[in-house]
Amino acid sequence: MSDRQSENEGRKKGLSNGAVVMACMLFVVTMGGMAYAAVPLYQLFCQVTGYGGTTQRAEQQYSDTILDRTIKVRFDANVNGLPWDFQPKQREVELKIGETIQIAYEAVNKSSRPRAGQATFNVTPQAAGGYFNKVECFCFTEVELQPGETLDMPVVFFIDPAIVEQVETKNIETITLSYTFFPHEQDAPVAAAPSDGEGETDRL
Repeated sequence: MSDRQSENEGRKKGLSNGAVVMACMLFVVTMGGMAYAAVPLYQLFCQVTGYGGTTQRAEQQYSDTILDRTIKVRFDANVNGLPWDFQPKQREVELKIGETIQIAYEAVNKSSRPRAGQATFNVTPQAAGGYFNKVECFCFTEVELQPGETLDMPVVFFIDPAIVEQVETKNIETITLSYTFFPHEQDAPVAAAPSDGEGETDRL
C-alpha cells in the first residue's frame, strides 16, 4: 500500500471517529434536554388526560349539560415540610353532575418568617380524574405567605356529564379532591435546626 493510500485511509478513519464522537455528544445533550423537560411535560400530560387521578384543565367555564343526578365531592388538605395550617373551608359538597361551583381552601403561615409553597393535587378514585374539570385552581402556582398571614384560595370546578357514560365511572357516587403543599424550590430550609417547628411535617 502506498503512503498516499495509507494517508487517505487514516484521514477517512479520523473523520469517521469524529462523526461517532459528535453523534454521541448530540445523543447526550438530547437525552439531558428530555430529562429536564420530563416533569413539566408529564404534568401537562396529566392535566390534559386526567391520567393518574389528575384533574383536567377545562377550557370552558361551564358545562353545556347539567344532569338531574347528584354526586358528592370531598376535599382533603395536606402539607409536607411547611409550617402552615392548610385546610378546606368546607369538607364536602353535593352538586349536580355538570354544575359549576366554587369552594375554597385556607392556608395560614404559622412560622416567624415568609414561606413559599407550591401545591400538587389528585382525585380519587383515579378513574374520575378525567371527568373532574377545574376552571380555576391554585395548584402548581407559587404561593408566598408572610408570618401569620392567612390566604383564601378558590377552586372552581364541574364534573363532566360524560362520567355517567363509562362502565368504570357511571356508578361513582363520591369523589375526593386532595391537595398537598410542598416548600417551593427557592424556599428550601437551611441546614440549621429550626426553632419554630418548621422542620416538622403536618398532615391535616
